[in-house]
Amino acid sequence: MKIAVLGAGIIGVSSAWWLARAGHEVEVIDRQPGAALETSRANGGQISVCYAEPWASVHTLKKVLRWVGRADAPLRFSPRLSLRQWMWCARYLNECRPPRFARNVRAMVALAQYSRATLRELRTDLNIDYNHLERGILAFYRHPREFEHAQASAALMRELGVDRQVVDAAEVLRIEPALAAARDPIIGGDFTADDESGDIHLFTRALAGHAQAAGVRFRFNTRVNRLHAVDGKVSVAEIVEPDGFFRSLHADAYVVALGSFSPMLLAPLGLACPVYPAKGYSATFNLRDPAAAPMVSLVDQEMKIVTSRLGNQLRMAGTAEIGGYSRALDTGRCNQLAEHARSLFPSALDFDNVQFWSGLRPLTPSNVPMIGRSRLRNLYVNTGHGSLGWTMGAGSGRVLADLISGRRPDIDFPFLD
Repeated sequence: MKIAVLGAGIIGVSSAWWLARAGHEVEVIDRQPGAALETSRANGGQISVCYAEPWASVHTLKKVLRWVGRADAPLRFSPRLSLRQWMWCARYLNECRPPRFARNVRAMVALAQYSRATLRELRTDLNIDYNHLERGILAFYRHPREFEHAQASAALMRELGVDRQVVDAAEVLRIEPALAAARDPIIGGDFTADDESGDIHLFTRALAGHAQAAGVRFRFNTRVNRLHAVDGKVSVAEIVEPDGFFRSLHADAYVVALGSFSPMLLAPLGLACPVYPAKGYSATFNLRDPAAAPMVSLVDQEMKIVTSRLGNQLRMAGTAEIGGYSRALDTGRCNQLAEHARSLFPSALDFDNVQFWSGLRPLTPSNVPMIGRSRLRNLYVNTGHGSLGWTMGAGSGRVLADLISGRRPDIDFPFLD
């Protein structure tokens, strides 16, 4: 078939690669001048199967309610006069119920494990260099209540086949000695040796290059304006090319992988897409003293900030704002990341030349991504991965290619049909 993939982030590029491998003629459309320039540009860098847990949980909901009104809250809800936002919130509350949480976490872990294995396969087969490190992911805690909850979460992960081990404070410092300089005392942590880190931007651009060499056509600086549907299927996509003229794109099937912007394209077709953006931030530092910087990817669970070593740089990312589509930087958020970096690694980083970034994570209320066919028989979606797009990206593209090609994917997951 001829297949049009709409979106060139990690999800869209992965989908295009696996569709081409399955023998399809593939064309990718993106409004940016290259691949991986929006949500896939500068995230926290973690392939974190160990934290494939829904934000929709009773534990997180209690935290969010405590954080209401705090400008520096790790997860901040900013209400808008938006029906979509409030409908999303109502569905989020429903997904916090324990039976829903149990179902959702199993689906997320299954996809995350499959995707990590797929990523490793691609890395080996295509010899992609993206500053990856296989040093595991280490979370650390400063307060007994959070550490106690972490032990229950780690036990759940182990039940699901993820080797997330609880460790004491001495073991935290043995695994990552750079934390010895931290301003506040650490009381314990958990460590998953199988997880890893790497630069999503470098990987996605390299995979796009391999896809192009395999025959995939990329059309950048091109916007998808709308989809036309006739007799239960998409008949044509209306696109705006770099010259500003409208043109028609015909294909046998269409894949919507536009992250937080997917609902705008699907709503005029009468298709529900409960995805809402959660703005996250990152700060990227050059290393001043590499020996004082961490090699293991880290999670400060109370601050909800992750740290990854990416070649000669260190990236910190985190926080979330559920409050619309603006990517405008909040000075307070940026200062929070910089101050956090200084408190952990005071001598390791160049604090005078930090690069700040924000991106919109596409969140479903359950945190389980939407993958599969819509009501229109030739229209597919691959979106809603939230903060786990990097973790789930390679596998999400692969399973969607299986579905489109009439094959049964290798994992147990609630695919759309």
